[in-house]
Amino acid sequence: MPEVRSMPPLSATPRTRHQRLREQGRADRADLLAVLSAGFIGHLGVTGPDGLMVIPTSYGFDAEHAYVHGSVASRSMDGLVLARSVFEHAVNYRSAVIYARPRIVDDPAEKLAGLRLLSEHLAPGQWDYARQPSRKELAATRLLALSLAEASVKIRSGPPDDADSPDAALGLWAGELPLDTRWLSPVADPALPAGLSPPPHIQARTGTELHPR
Repeated sequence: MPEVRSMPPLSATPRTRHQRLREQGRADRADLLAVLSAGFIGHLGVTGPDGLMVIPTSYGFDAEHAYVHGSVASRSMDGLVLARSVFEHAVNYRSAVIYARPRIVDDPAEKLAGLRLLSEHLAPGQWDYARQPSRKELAATRLLALSLAEASVKIRSGPPDDADSPDAALGLWAGELPLDTRWLSPVADPALPAGLSPPPHIQARTGTELHPR
């Protein structure tokens, strides 16, 4: 991680000022660099003739700038592709881009069904285990629906593409560095009574892949 040295704290502008949960806000530049250091993919907002798109992209950074790759896509990163030349380096990924105008879900039945889908995608089995939202909570929750009618998918897999190039004679190692992100063991709320174990659907996720192929 780059050294912060004596650099100023993070800016306080109308766009960066925290409006909600201000106690969770941080102004120390070191906190920003720590978050960037822990990640691989950043989300970049791009304005084009078809409107605004927010799409993930690979990045690098120092204490003053973030640098993003010129080719952007909504991607789930599967690993690095390390070629014999830096120019041929790549990322194995699965890409999905959805073009849609968000629709506010007002129908209570659809909202409940949509929230169940969201919950079950993040933590399968948790919807039936935990208390479900009350009418008041449901009314206070905003859910957006995006049609999948217009979408595109791209997938890159396999080794580098320079095996037949002159660089193959350099005698350098080349190949794939797979990325395998797995769930760790559950950490109990300190306020729980002694002896209360995680439910089976939570325990079963320990050691499983975050992005199964």
